[in-house]
Amino acid sequence: MKVSLVLTSAYGMRGDVRATLNLATALAERHDVEVISVRRQKEKPFFPVGPGVSMRSVIDARPGVRHLLPRGQVRTEVALWRMLRNLRTDILITTRPGLSVQAAKHAPREILKIAREWGRPAVPGPVQRFYPRLNAVVTATDSAQEEWAKLLSGGPPVHALLDALPAGPWPRSRMDNRIVAAGGRLVAVKAYDRLIRAFAIIVDKRPDWALRLYGGGPEERRLRVLVSELGLHNHVYFMGTTPDLAGEFAKASIVASASRGDDLGMTVLEAMGCGVPVVALEGARGAKEFVATGYNGVLVPDVEADPQPFAVALLALIDDERRRRSLAAGALDTAVRHAADEVADQWEKLIAGLR
Repeated sequence: MKVSLVLTSAYGMRGDVRATLNLATALAERHDVEVISVRRQKEKPFFPVGPGVSMRSVIDARPGVRHLLPRGQVRTEVALWRMLRNLRTDILITTRPGLSVQAAKHAPREILKIAREWGRPAVPGPVQRFYPRLNAVVTATDSAQEEWAKLLSGGPPVHALLDALPAGPWPRSRMDNRIVAAGGRLVAVKAYDRLIRAFAIIVDKRPDWALRLYGGGPEERRLRVLVSELGLHNHVYFMGTTPDLAGEFAKASIVASASRGDDLGMTVLEAMGCGVPVVALEGARGAKEFVATGYNGVLVPDVEADPQPFAVALLALIDDERRRRSLAAGALDTAVRHAADEVADQWEKLIAGLR
């Protein structure tokens, strides 16, 4: 069976990219798998890809590459249309509503077409019009499955399948480092400013603990200024981007996520895969789906712009090593359900049923 997975860019540092490449690598153990990147900006993907996965791009946007068509959106749409019309595969999995609409319109009828969804469509009209041409929609959570089933009432079946973590063995935290870690793009919706302000409260009481921030983005400069203003130079560290976030999380004893958005929760899952409990806001969809207070982490009430509740939750774990270790065991148990081979098996069963 040949499986083609389409990403807007397979070369970025996003949770959906990470999850898709993990799935592709797992499926490639038993199938012919390719990842198609609509745009290619770099020589190599940021995240690792298994040797059994073939990679190709629709538009090669690397510096110095010449193009037959003029630059711009029209060129991309024409190239994507040509690729889809001439695609030879058994299974096509698209990863954004815009890509899924184009697949519904242009991919050959005999191909089994599946839309993999993580968020909500910004413009539901085209989705409701063209998704009935797809064979299925697959979400990462039960709550998203309910939302999409309601949106596509009378349309294709909507299923929920977990995101895949990379194949093990995973690094394991020893839970003895006095480090809180956080990872992801440094953008406003991630609310790193709230996390930094919360850590200022912690440092006042537990100055031997440090906060490590992994990632990069447009908020970095503003966050560095905030760290300077709060006098946290020796307590908050900007560690930069890394393709081995799990290896870095394994050095921590707590992973924090102050995000307010509908993140995929991949960083949460990666932390759990390392046996690290997670402290997160209960209003964020990604964290809410995976974190259970008292089992594998702590969900904190989302009090707008108030760092105190987050600081209190972190301090409670910092001061209770026995509880941290108990939550770490629950985190590992949660991560097992997201093992790459387990998730690949679920996809194979879904595809067999659809065919």
